[in-house]
Amino acid sequence: MGGMKCLMRSFVDCVSCSPFLGNESSDETKLVEGGGVVDVDVDVEAKKREPGGWKCMPYIIGNETFERLASYGLTANFTVYLVKRFHMQQLVAVNVANVFNGTANFAPLLGAFLSDAYWGRFRTLAYASFASLLGMVILTLTSAIRQLRPPSCSQSTALTGHCAGPSHAQLGVLILSLALLALGAGGIRPCSLPFGVDQFDKETEKGRHGLASYFNWYYCTSTAGVLIGMTVVVYIQDSYSWTLGFSIPTCLMVLSIAFFFLGTRLYVYVLPEGSVFSGVVHAFVAAIRKRRLQLPAAEDAAEQEAKLYRGQLAKGSRITRLPLTLQFSWLNKAAIVCDGEVKEDGSVANPWRLCSVQQVEEMKCLIRIIPVWAAGIICFVALAQQWTFAVLQALTMDRHLGPHFQIPAGSFATIALLTLTLFIPIYDQLFVPLARRITGIESGITLLQRQGVGLVISVFSMVVAGLVEEKRRRSAIAHGGVSPLSALWLAPQLVLLGVAEAFNAVGQIEFYNRQFPEQMQSIAGSLFYCSVAGASYLSSIIVAVIHKSTGGDGRPSWLNDNINTGKLDYFYYVLAGMGAVNFAYFVVCAHSYRYKGTPETAKVEAGEGGGEGKVVP
Repeated sequence: MGGMKCLMRSFVDCVSCSPFLGNESSDETKLVEGGGVVDVDVDVEAKKREPGGWKCMPYIIGNETFERLASYGLTANFTVYLVKRFHMQQLVAVNVANVFNGTANFAPLLGAFLSDAYWGRFRTLAYASFASLLGMVILTLTSAIRQLRPPSCSQSTALTGHCAGPSHAQLGVLILSLALLALGAGGIRPCSLPFGVDQFDKETEKGRHGLASYFNWYYCTSTAGVLIGMTVVVYIQDSYSWTLGFSIPTCLMVLSIAFFFLGTRLYVYVLPEGSVFSGVVHAFVAAIRKRRLQLPAAEDAAEQEAKLYRGQLAKGSRITRLPLTLQFSWLNKAAIVCDGEVKEDGSVANPWRLCSVQQVEEMKCLIRIIPVWAAGIICFVALAQQWTFAVLQALTMDRHLGPHFQIPAGSFATIALLTLTLFIPIYDQLFVPLARRITGIESGITLLQRQGVGLVISVFSMVVAGLVEEKRRRSAIAHGGVSPLSALWLAPQLVLLGVAEAFNAVGQIEFYNRQFPEQMQSIAGSLFYCSVAGASYLSSIIVAVIHKSTGGDGRPSWLNDNINTGKLDYFYYVLAGMGAVNFAYFVVCAHSYRYKGTPETAKVEAGEGGGEGKVVP
């Protein structure tokens, strides 16, 4: 208890000295370095600031790794927990897990908005960490206190499906714990990665190279944490005690928070700059109001920009000025200057009628990114379905390694994570340097090409999954419901999924962080999790539609509670077909995409110069 009080006191002290005290419109502002607050001139402080780079990474990556280990240690086996301890039907438990994952991955959108607009990344991370810890404590109590879960049920009664379900109060406590976990994820997931990005100096070659490796290593180490959570912790839950298995992640979350605060005297802090969407909305409204006006020099971007309102960037700002482009040129009308719209000091009289070229181009960045983002959802649908249904498949297969050890069903998805963890260092240290020599691109291949490769591999993983499931079902039916086949037959599809995630997921993360405007970096981080969230919700819809449309009239559905009487392999083939169509859509989006900051007059082909221009994956 004394340790917790000290930790809370440290939290209060650190948050009270945080620079995120609101918007600062003057040249004098409050910045934090070395853990203190000082009134300084922005320009002077910006020159003195030296981002710590890799010196800060043990604390930031350590925080993220322990948080992932803790959160996934609690939720990886969550479907099994709902079935065994809350006596939910399998499909109900799968859908509850999908809805929770979807909510937890949409919450970062709210957390990112609060971070970029009001709190800043440090304070958001601090608040969210304690919300996540509280959620873990409550979930642990549901396993430790008998009154917080349904009464125990014998195995024979469980087979008949007549076990007593949870009461409204018990469900309420469970939902409260999940809500707090979702809030915690909403603050940690979008802010942790860009908070690390803030610690690198992008103006130096060393900083740029360090940042390029940071994305790979960040995902690798956090995935390693997930891997440990889904093996060691899940094994403890299945073989020893749910209470012990939940308590360990809760303690690790305390360690995660401590790690984060240890680095407060090394961090570089970036102040929030007000509502990140206001400029985008202003630009859109102004363009609509001026839709009847004619653009000057409609075919020449440089000449047109010279005649539009460019505005001034804030002093000490890290924002890069974007050149005017002719794509979506009707939006450029928002920067046409009319009488009385500019004050004598050069500022805008009414932001709803006139916006700068910078605001217009930032809005274009968002418009270009959204179609590419949508293509990533289907890739995660494949991942989500194999993570849930692979558990149910493993329950009907031989999970023994030797005569005395049985692999927990909830741990099989870790094959994909282990593949990803091992593959990313190979990709970063071997593939990228080799590809760099061939293509001349700093990242080896372009960000869109990397995502496209992942989409193709995910399609193949679904095909392999269907073939393996057909073999498993035939074997299970022939042997009374439990197949003598080793559950390691599930490994090929999961290995392919891990490689697909290494290409597509990491590619998405880096793509959003590099292509979003600088003041929206937390939003960029949240967009990746929105892909995962969209996949979770879409997965629930697909499961419900296929379950309803393929069953009835005495026929079991493809996704029957008893997977031996269903057709799970057909379901996998449907996902493979969806993935193939999605890849074709992605190619169209990638072909028309223009990278942020690419001048209209530049002749750049397929990512030349480190990822600019139009790219075909």
